[in-house]
Amino acid sequence: MSRIIIHNEKVQNVSEVIKICPFGAIEAVDNVLSINAACKMCRLCTKRFPEIFEYQESIVPQIDKSQWQGIAVVAELTEKNELHPVTLELLGKARELAAKVNQKVLAFIAGFHVESSAEELFRYGADEIVIYDDEALKYFRAEPFTAALEDFINFRQPSVVLVGGTVIGRQFAPRAAARFRTGLTADCTVLDIKENSDLEQIRPAFGGNIMAHINTPNHRPQFATVRYKIFPFPEKADSPAGIKIRRTLAPGKLASAITVEGIEPLPEEQGIEEAQVIVAAGKGIKRQEDLQMIRDLAEALHGKVAGTRCLVEAGWLNHKQQIGLSGRTVAPKLIICCGISGSVQFAAGMKGADKIIAINTDPNASIFKIAHIGIVGDIYEVIPALLEQIRKGSVR
Repeated sequence: MSRIIIHNEKVQNVSEVIKICPFGAIEAVDNVLSINAACKMCRLCTKRFPEIFEYQESIVPQIDKSQWQGIAVVAELTEKNELHPVTLELLGKARELAAKVNQKVLAFIAGFHVESSAEELFRYGADEIVIYDDEALKYFRAEPFTAALEDFINFRQPSVVLVGGTVIGRQFAPRAAARFRTGLTADCTVLDIKENSDLEQIRPAFGGNIMAHINTPNHRPQFATVRYKIFPFPEKADSPAGIKIRRTLAPGKLASAITVEGIEPLPEEQGIEEAQVIVAAGKGIKRQEDLQMIRDLAEALHGKVAGTRCLVEAGWLNHKQQIGLSGRTVAPKLIICCGISGSVQFAAGMKGADKIIAINTDPNASIFKIAHIGIVGDIYEVIPALLEQIRKGSVR
């Protein structure tokens, strides 16, 4: 990290020097100057008193990028030992990135009796699969899974590691990144790669007000997590082929402070992520009871009800119904946005929809920039009229 060195032996007037900093970052104790945490590194002090303040540039670590080859995907398994759909989406993106830099698509899979799931990875684009099959990996526990991922990275040295932005992925991806003292960008919405294998990671920041472009040019591997439904589902290959490598870890590496006594399966229910039709509500809904017309429209279209963060924070909808980067990511065939302005964060959560219909009284609302069909009107007039037409069979 860059720093400013103070040559106290050259200070003649302490009070005069202290006044130069507009942030109050220069302080003195017993006439000895020091710089506190308020420093913004504006370097005004080095320009005014170059004989006292010396700016020292940080030494940028150099890495041989040619030693790090491959776009790796961390495969995640469900409770039924099946591949999580986000894994397949990441394989499709990995194939796209790998083609640009002429590298292989690698897959890491850890679990117990995972052979059939590993074979499926070839069908969606993996060139090489590294398998960690051990009873100690039957249930997810952060310590052994991180140890397995660390071993995989040391063994294959991939340039990029893509992880699903799930409850499991978010637990052990940061642990692995920390072990390699490298960066991790969470919840990426766009990924691209340069010719030198630097990953271009793009995600909304500051509440969705800007799109941050993040690079990790001096460290490898480059970690990124991506949510389910961000990237399209890849095509399945008819005749897959690839290399399978099986690796084992010492029992000590698989040890964990967590003991799994048993698994209590949750009742299966279709969330908004799997819905083909969604009716979403926003600030245009004036009262909680008015959500009934949203429910009626969703029921008439055999769809699901969803909404923006403001309705969830108000307690009108539960968090599982929230669309956006702080909620769920969806890609339905049809989404009807009712009284939604269309913030960047919300838009990023539903950009994969095949057809977007927006209803808003404001003709300049951002939602109209991404909608396929825009209706400038009051949802309290449009939705009842639409429901009437659906019930008459005029709309299909």
